[in-house]
Amino acid sequence: MSYIEIQDVSKSYASGEESHTILSHISLSIEKGEFVCLLGPSGCGKTTLMNLVAGFEKADAGSITIHGEPVNGPKKDYVTIFQNYGLLPWLTVEKNVMLGLSDEKLTRKEKQERAEQYLREVGLYESRGLRPGELSGGMQQRVAIARALAVHPEILFMDEPFAALDALTRMRLQDDMLKLSREEKKTILFVTHDIEEAVFLADRIVILKENPGEIRKIVKVPLGKERDRTWDEFQYLRDHILRLFEAGVPDRTEYYI
Repeated sequence: MSYIEIQDVSKSYASGEESHTILSHISLSIEKGEFVCLLGPSGCGKTTLMNLVAGFEKADAGSITIHGEPVNGPKKDYVTIFQNYGLLPWLTVEKNVMLGLSDEKLTRKEKQERAEQYLREVGLYESRGLRPGELSGGMQQRVAIARALAVHPEILFMDEPFAALDALTRMRLQDDMLKLSREEKKTILFVTHDIEEAVFLADRIVILKENPGEIRKIVKVPLGKERDRTWDEFQYLRDHILRLFEAGVPDRTEYYI
């Protein structure tokens, strides 16, 4: 059994007297330490699927297990990072990171040391005394990543965390995320609608289609953990996935490029 097992999961929402199917018969296995991107257009159920695995929502049918245990709700070992950062504006950067450690059995000094460790990792140690309003959007997202990593989570769930940022900042944070995933070896489920972002970050890309949300294709990314957007192989894979969206290739095919 894989680390995360999603078996025949479906999810619908009521709209008036009608029911709208968001996800239909989703099955997916994710290995420990794997970086998986959920890729697809708006409305295909990417965020809903992530929320189901994270325990924020319940599936109507099917099952989800992590480490063989059914998912019945959120756990502190599984941390979610959203687009809006979730920082408290009246606390300093350091205290925002320490806030994530409030349930840990650590002394204040130990919490401070761990916060400083991960602020160094994301390049914000010198900004630890500032408040979120004094930081750029990219820096605020780095704080959110540091706070998540500081609790030593088993799994990171990331819901389009860089989508609201400008292109250059987004690329820098993608570089940071690839480096951190290589060093921390966390299991990461990452929601995106950006093909290039998925190719740059993922070990595998799960492409969803909409109406209803189903797995259309799974693409393995054989580029290793050292990646360069200018590589011919990178550009070929990016273009190949774009063609898959356009070509209507049979569902559930797993590609080895």
